[in-house]
Amino acid sequence: MHLMIFGLVGQSLKHSFSLDFFTQKFENERIPAVYQNFELQTIDEIKDVFNISSLKGLNVTIPYKQVVVPYLDDLTEEAQVVGAVNTILFDQGRMIGANTDVFGFREMIKPFLLNTHERALVLGNGGASKAVSYVLKSIGLDVHTVARNPKDGEFEWREMNDMMVKHCGIIVNTTPVGMWPDVNACIELPFDALTGGHLVVDLIYNPEQTEFLKRSSEQGAVVLNGRTMLYQQAEKSWELWKSTI
Repeated sequence: MHLMIFGLVGQSLKHSFSLDFFTQKFENERIPAVYQNFELQTIDEIKDVFNISSLKGLNVTIPYKQVVVPYLDDLTEEAQVVGAVNTILFDQGRMIGANTDVFGFREMIKPFLLNTHERALVLGNGGASKAVSYVLKSIGLDVHTVARNPKDGEFEWREMNDMMVKHCGIIVNTTPVGMWPDVNACIELPFDALTGGHLVVDLIYNPEQTEFLKRSSEQGAVVLNGRTMLYQQAEKSWELWKSTI
């Protein structure tokens, strides 16, 4: 029997969570499959990956979650609304884009939500930011986005102030600032405006506590890194792939 092939598409994958996670999972559950990293310099190279025989599913990471969309035949409803894809299914010759980040983020923050959380501040406007904003809006929060290159209705970094931070009970960093090896890098946030009523989330999981979370924690905020979300979205990816093989 041919081994099924699954993999991760991205630009720099040396410290990928997915490779270790799925390799371990396939071994533990005796699934006849391998998981590989596919480092692409441009998204156009994904066409070569699609031609690999026995390929059954892909995950997609930075910086391709949005630009991969035109290469696909269809999107799930959620991926369509979010405008970003982190999981690709191969179903009867068709390539379908899904977004399991939505499921992963929702599962991760559910236990930490308070009825005092009315507004959220999302830092960054890439693919992960789209999934985070979608979840927070679906819960009923008023969401504000801050980005280096803001789009319509978004704020620039320099516009972020104490008042904005004070009134947004949930703050989520979706940028790679502070990720290993640049562990001393930190988002410029008015940390003094944080309180014990704030939930501060950093989607980064390496290091486990970024400088951003450390400074937030020092102000009494509840802090979360992205590891739980990663596990949840990975298991959801497998669930989707399994339904097509």
